[in-house]
Amino acid sequence: MRRLYHQPLSPFCRKVRLALAEKKIEVELVEEKPWERRMDFLRMNPAGQVPVLKIDSLVFADSQAIFEYIEETTPEPPLLPRNPALRAEARRLTAWFDDKFHNEVTANLLYERVNKKLSKSGYPESGKIKAGLRNIKYHLDYIGWLMDHRRWLAGDTMTIADFAAAAQLSCLDYIGDVDWSRNSGLHEWYAKIKSRPAFRSILADLVPGFTPPQHYADLDF
Repeated sequence: MRRLYHQPLSPFCRKVRLALAEKKIEVELVEEKPWERRMDFLRMNPAGQVPVLKIDSLVFADSQAIFEYIEETTPEPPLLPRNPALRAEARRLTAWFDDKFHNEVTANLLYERVNKKLSKSGYPESGKIKAGLRNIKYHLDYIGWLMDHRRWLAGDTMTIADFAAAAQLSCLDYIGDVDWSRNSGLHEWYAKIKSRPAFRSILADLVPGFTPPQHYADLDF
């Protein structure tokens, strides 16, 4: 039995869900509210963070550690290139979106607008929201620049880097914070990855109290 403990608008959970779906690995999704610090969940992951993947008696935490396990145990279709240099580039960009983009953008927009309300941990800070809206422009332009030179973010094939980026952006798109008209490369890349079957369950997610914009689940947005 495979269970993924997740939050619908967690970009790290979405990254893992996309990888699992792309490899056609079926899992039972269990929604977890990490701010409740449920003891049974803390026993699985003392860090108290999602995602957590439980396979029988094995427990895996941290989105990148989970992905590496999935990639090694289910190598087809590959989400890391076989060429060492290209593999390093895919990992670099994955870290870019997991760390830099997340800290500069997602934490300032999604967590302020949504997570604080869900966890009842205070009110959004306008300064952080302004910083997130300012920072996202740089990252969207960087994606556009990458797509001017490549078919996918890390090269000629789709990799975990594309899923890491799409996971962050899909969460922000749910709250209408992505300007898809900023550059054509950005829009074309997201339309391409959004149309993959792996994305279907992501686009079906709904969070009570928050309604996504009309274009959110539209493949011809």
